Amino acid sequence: MFMQLMVAEYFNPDSGFSREKLWSALSWIIDLWAGLHQHRCQYSIDPCFCMKNLKGKEYIAPWERAFDQILTPLEEFIHRQTTSGILLMLCALLALAIGNSPLVESYNHILHTKVTLGGGDLVLSMSLHHWINDGLMALFFLVVGLELKRELLVGELADLRQALLPISAAVGGMLLPALFYFLINQGADSVRGWGIPMATDIAFALGALALLGKRVPPALLTFLVALAIVDDLGAVVVIALFYTAEIDLGALAAAAVVLFLLIALNRGGIRRILPYALLGVLLWLALLKSGVHATLAGVFLAFTLPMKPKLDTERFLENAHSLLDQIRKAHRREPNIILNDQMRSRVTALSNGVQLAQAPAQLLEHKMHMPSAYLVIPIFALANAGIPVDFTAMDEIFGDPIALGVIAGLVLGKLLGITGMTWLMVKLGFSHLPKGLNFSHIMGMSLMAGIGFTMSIFVAELAFANDPQGLLMAKTGVLLASLVAGVGGFVWLRLIGRKEPSDMEERNRA
Repeated sequence: MFMQLMVAEYFNPDSGFSREKLWSALSWIIDLWAGLHQHRCQYSIDPCFCMKNLKGKEYIAPWERAFDQILTPLEEFIHRQTTSGILLMLCALLALAIGNSPLVESYNHILHTKVTLGGGDLVLSMSLHHWINDGLMALFFLVVGLELKRELLVGELADLRQALLPISAAVGGMLLPALFYFLINQGADSVRGWGIPMATDIAFALGALALLGKRVPPALLTFLVALAIVDDLGAVVVIALFYTAEIDLGALAAAAVVLFLLIALNRGGIRRILPYALLGVLLWLALLKSGVHATLAGVFLAFTLPMKPKLDTERFLENAHSLLDQIRKAHRREPNIILNDQMRSRVTALSNGVQLAQAPAQLLEHKMHMPSAYLVIPIFALANAGIPVDFTAMDEIFGDPIALGVIAGLVLGKLLGITGMTWLMVKLGFSHLPKGLNFSHIMGMSLMAGIGFTMSIFVAELAFANDPQGLLMAKTGVLLASLVAGVGGFVWLRLIGRKEPSDMEERNRA
């Protein structure tokens, strides 16, 4: 009964209307029907292409075609898989250039400028650098949490047997780098940086892999994504357990109460994002005051968002068929929707149904991907990669245990950990390599996984928050290791990508 009332409410013809809702509803239905017709679940049909083959008119504003000519190539570039990695690389290089130029003093002054929000007794004041690392990065962790939840429920990690290989490889790729760092720094205060080489920067790594195009099998990209997601989960656990300051039990209790309210929203069937967002802000504030790193609020929020649609496809189609029939009848009486209240209300009801046929967590992940990839991470790179590097003193850098531990962990630890654990799982018969992959691919991908950048620098900021020289060495090690790992993995995969076609040709000839 409750379900029926909820459906009736959201399909209510008397609610509001906008052109955006009309377009969203109709384009989604077109894509859905195309997907069902082709027996697949990826709605990749271009709505504009479909509209060209339908009857009726399409209104085009006077300057719309000109804007389309400008925006379409830009949109295509933005949506390429390599773009976010390239943008991140450019921002890191820009920050590195500034850090080694006369602008470095102004750069540091801007980062340490106090930014205050609120008024009266409710004031929150932090440096711009802290706002970026503690505030803006919470949005990045929200996207990470949404990706984790999706993969665990319906993605590559949903089937334990299928997920066993990337999970094992990720564990090997976390433990061995940490062990390398620990062995090099044991007995010194710098040992607290053992978590730095554990992480993989998925944007950088995927961007570098995608640049190889058809030289690498698609299964390798899928394997790296699954591995990096487990890697991110491991990094979140490490930050929560080992890089937490002194705990304020009162603030931590408040965070627990807010988390309980978020879970109650989920269990109560609340599907609008706004209540979750408001409680998410409160959760972030409580964690900030508690001593637990505030960015974890993004992960906790992500895991409380509903991942199941309100209506399954069959139920949605049944409602949509009925509403479309009513829209056609109303259209015959008056084709102008502005003058036709009955048609307007049915279109609005259809739009509401479209929202119910999609999971709120998936919708938010889709909406947050662009801001995270093209705003949050580049800003983080600009704020954290401005490292002064004395290239005449490279022997000192390689002689520093922090930098050496990070480089050994990210380059050798990732290579041996991921490849070794993958080989072990295959040899013991617990799993098998994905179709189209061999151990040469796994070795190249393992090198690529040594690109630690974003998460590694983030952990370095936590580990050496009160040690500027240690932080400098850790960041320098991350940059050098990411460069060596990225270039090494790229060259290796490019070389084996050249050899494989000739081997296949020989087999075909035989």
